[in-house]
Amino acid sequence: MVSESFLPTVNGVTTSVCRVLEQLAAAGHKAMVISPATPKVPTEYAGFPVHTVPAMAYRQFPVGLPNPQVARLLADFRPDVLHAASPFLLGAQAIAAANRLGVASVAIYQTDVAGFARRNRLGLAQGAVWRLLKWVHEGATLTLAPSTSSLADLEAAGFERLGRWGRGVDLERYHPNNRGSALARRYREFLSPGGEVVVGYIGRIAPEKQVERLRCLRGIPGMRLAVVGDGPAMPAVQRALRPLPVTYLGRLAGDELAAAYAALDVFVHTGEEETFGQTVQEAHASGLPVVAPAAGGPLDLVEYGADGFLFRDDHELRNQVRALVGDGALRGRLGEAGRRAVLGRSWADICGELFAHYEAARAQVPRPAQVPA
Repeated sequence: MVSESFLPTVNGVTTSVCRVLEQLAAAGHKAMVISPATPKVPTEYAGFPVHTVPAMAYRQFPVGLPNPQVARLLADFRPDVLHAASPFLLGAQAIAAANRLGVASVAIYQTDVAGFARRNRLGLAQGAVWRLLKWVHEGATLTLAPSTSSLADLEAAGFERLGRWGRGVDLERYHPNNRGSALARRYREFLSPGGEVVVGYIGRIAPEKQVERLRCLRGIPGMRLAVVGDGPAMPAVQRALRPLPVTYLGRLAGDELAAAYAALDVFVHTGEEETFGQTVQEAHASGLPVVAPAAGGPLDLVEYGADGFLFRDDHELRNQVRALVGDGALRGRLGEAGRRAVLGRSWADICGELFAHYEAARAQVPRPAQVPA
């Protein structure tokens, strides 16, 4: 498992890597992790060793640098398959080393390149970004995209040997019954002192998440807003949302995060650059109706009018939230449907699909001839 991001950094890449490692351990497989070196990175996870390589910082994120140690670690471990999580420099080196060893490699695509290029006004450089990413992935035996939208982007960019693999959700931690827990009740009392309907965003506070769009909810009667998370765009978001009745809970994890979901009535996701949308699944697992953009990963996760709504602009976002704030029966119906929709997406189920992709990739790579002893 070669990941461009790992603990203690918490993001979508790290989370999926950790859940896959846990399922590998539960199934009795052997694994090893290679990741960029950061302060407080663990030396093992789920019983598997974690090896680090030198890294440089870029916008608060460590970027693993190519290092001869990668090839040596792979040669010593002799894996059946290399899992490259959101590969860039480190992942590209690992894929090349795996090819030299005759080891199958599965590259996990998790970056919305088109959205990144638009947001950063790359213009003609957008083609260069795609070429770089294609170069990284073209050495892999198989590239897996998390949604039909991202799969279509890769196909349009000329990527080959593609498959689809979504993400799982912890159906026990994120559960409608959490609403009755003592912690969720305390959050609820704090967020809704007058019995208001609580509309919440949970996730990283970064420019691509577009959390400032929530300002369009100003003036909806009987509503309070909750924002859970932190990140570099927090000052801009706080300025944009200043006129609204909003409470910031900061970054939460574990049982506190699950309780925060349970304290909400409506979950709103604002960013249009999601290759998947893990928080949408966590909200559904918690029994919440979801309002999300009609773009990217949420297109696969939200069934319009059945378990949530999809909006194309801020006007639709406001109208959809206002409808849910004013109709408790609608919230309940959509929330129950959302829970049912994710019941087949536990991490055990989703990793079963991933392990099948591993086997398919292995079948594509001829085994090196064994030298007689």
